[in-house]
Amino acid sequence: MDLTQVWKSYFPGQFAVHALRGVDFAVAEGSFVAVMGPSGSGKSTLMHIMGCLDTPTSGSYRLAGEDVSVMPEPRLARIRNRRIGFVFQGYNLLPRLSAWRNVSLPLVYSGVPSPERRRRALRALDLVGLSDRSEHRPTELSGGQQQRVAIARALVADPSVILADEPTGNLDSKASAEILRFLTELNASGRTLVLITHDQGVAEAAGRIVQIRDGRIEADELRIPA
Repeated sequence: MDLTQVWKSYFPGQFAVHALRGVDFAVAEGSFVAVMGPSGSGKSTLMHIMGCLDTPTSGSYRLAGEDVSVMPEPRLARIRNRRIGFVFQGYNLLPRLSAWRNVSLPLVYSGVPSPERRRRALRALDLVGLSDRSEHRPTELSGGQQQRVAIARALVADPSVILADEPTGNLDSKASAEILRFLTELNASGRTLVLITHDQGVAEAAGRIVQIRDGRIEADELRIPA
């Protein structure tokens, strides 16, 4: 993952608002990087571009050797589905669907047949320790369990990259520690992990902490994870 001189600008009125200002940012395959910054710093915009949910106003973004910054939306959608798993603070689970059906949604969009979707969804739930909750709906699960379902959903298509945006933001300290343990194990299995957070304690689980402020990277520290 390699961003070069990436700008992201919005034009809500007469003047441009620059969410990212000439960002140079590379993430090595298999690494665990935490991106920190205050609200409005540009960290979520950065994640959206890295996840192919948005495109730069200028600059380039290469993922697995391909310049995705100039790709049309249909190709971006295929790359998102095949290479990237997302974990969000708000879980983004559909309340009327059971846990395994929520987990299987990325496979629906990929055209995977129904029996195979169920098999792979159950396997992903087993990986996060929720095989016994596969038929439960989100309202029947705790916050920590819902986030584990979201992690299983991120894993079900076997992506090489996991992007997690404030994944512990709605959780108590015990559930947060559990989610961080799962994410660390995912990285240890070879997946690239980028974690967006405002919490220093959460960021210290990573091997590299990048600080962003006002759309610019102001610090980049390699470290021994906590």
